[in-house]
Amino acid sequence: MAHQAHSYHLVDPSPWPIFGAAAALLTASGLVMWFHHSSLQLLSLGLLSTALVMFQWWRDIVRESTFQGHHTPTVQKGLRYGMILFITSEAFFFLGF
Repeated sequence: MAHQAHSYHLVDPSPWPIFGAAAALLTASGLVMWFHHSSLQLLSLGLLSTALVMFQWWRDIVRESTFQGHHTPTVQKGLRYGMILFITSEAFFFLGF
């Protein structure tokens, strides 16, 4: 791991957000085609693309955290707090109804 002047991890640019958006568009378009024309081809392509993007994005995250060592204790603490706050906000959102 290269020396860092701080304990935070600034991520490198990644192609996965734009590929994920394209896969979501394919999936949504596939649902429309399935509803209106009973064709599963585009939906299957969209779901497969979404699964591949998810797998490769998570692969990169695991690679950054374990093999490259970018997830320092400070970063891990921030990820943990972020997940706790997300779950809490979702719980309060659903309790509000």
